[in-house]
Amino acid sequence: MGTGEPSVGPYIAQCQRILEKSGLTYKMHGYGTNIEGPWHAVTAAIHDCHAAVHAQGAPRIATDIRIGTRTDKSVAPGQGNALKVQRVEEILQKWDNEVKSEVLSSLR
Repeated sequence: MGTGEPSVGPYIAQCQRILEKSGLTYKMHGYGTNIEGPWHAVTAAIHDCHAAVHAQGAPRIATDIRIGTRTDKSVAPGQGNALKVQRVEEILQKWDNEVKSEVLSSLR
């Protein structure tokens, strides 16, 4: 961003407010924000974030976008990322249970 300031926090905060109003599922993290929803709504929200940041005085903005779509299975809107995380957590739990079982077996 061409702002002359080292912190982009106020700009990110403005975008978070825009996403909140959009009704989309989103999650901010240290290196960006994941947004889930219909293609047109997600791209409109990104556009609105850019417009708001420019309105705050940033003359230049660079946004990295990674878009994933799928047609092989139906996922409820806003559930895609949560289901991916849940699946990995289930695998970790299974592995932990297997290790515990092996340890208990070796103690017998």
